[in-house]
Amino acid sequence: MADAPVTIRTRKFITNRLLARRQFVVDVLHPSRPNVAKSELSEKLAALYKSEKSRVVTFGFRTQFGGGRSTGFALIYDDEASQKKFEPKYRLIRSGLATAPIKTNRKLRKERKNRAKKLRGTKKAKASEPPKKGK
Repeated sequence: MADAPVTIRTRKFITNRLLARRQFVVDVLHPSRPNVAKSELSEKLAALYKSEKSRVVTFGFRTQFGGGRSTGFALIYDDEASQKKFEPKYRLIRSGLATAPIKTNRKLRKERKNRAKKLRGTKKAKASEPPKKGK
């Protein structure tokens, strides 16, 4: 199943010099497969447009009702610097160019917010530190 043939067509191709990328809509025909992995698509697009696989960003894919065809969007950046500059943080995290922020738990966030409410001005920054045990 995974080696079944896949046809990739691109349309609405634009070379966006301001954002240092090429952008286009991707139509994927996969009649004997349920869907195609984004990593596989980015490999094929990189080969098609002679670029590195890591510079290709694919997103927004929707499979048509009944299957066999998917449509999405792809960007190919000229270099890593422009990719880091213009891509949204969540897509950088997906591609491995950024790390996800460490979230504290919900109760601690709420307690910090309520401590900060009681203070004004520059002292709000000190509210983010946990309260002393003695008080």
